[in-house]
Amino acid sequence: MSKRLMIVDDSPVMRAFVRRTIQVTGLPTSAFLEASNGEEALKKLRASAEPVDLILTDINMPLMDGEGFLAHLKSDPALASIPVVVVSTDSTEQRVGSLLRLGASDYVRKPFPPERLSEVLCELLPDWAAQQEF
Repeated sequence: MSKRLMIVDDSPVMRAFVRRTIQVTGLPTSAFLEASNGEEALKKLRASAEPVDLILTDINMPLMDGEGFLAHLKSDPALASIPVVVVSTDSTEQRVGSLLRLGASDYVRKPFPPERLSEVLCELLPDWAAQQEF
């Protein structure tokens, strides 16, 4: 079953890396939506005709950071059920705990091996696990 994913990161290089990592795993995706900050991500999510199955977001971004994005997302009844994986270099216990309390489903520390990202995605989207080629 193909999935629609959103990647939120202010670095175009990191967005491309995450997208490519997911593609290499062989997990079927029908679309990748991308945003460079939380504000842009919320606009795109609200304007999208089709729902997103999962969001991967960085923390440190301009305009609206990952924490603000997560708080706004989880307070919107139309978007609150979307699983969110935080992908960031900031992995202090306090920061990770704060993000999980805000509603993040999981946390992946940059840099990460492709297997780690694949493992998290398969846990959150179990119907993908059977289709994994990696």
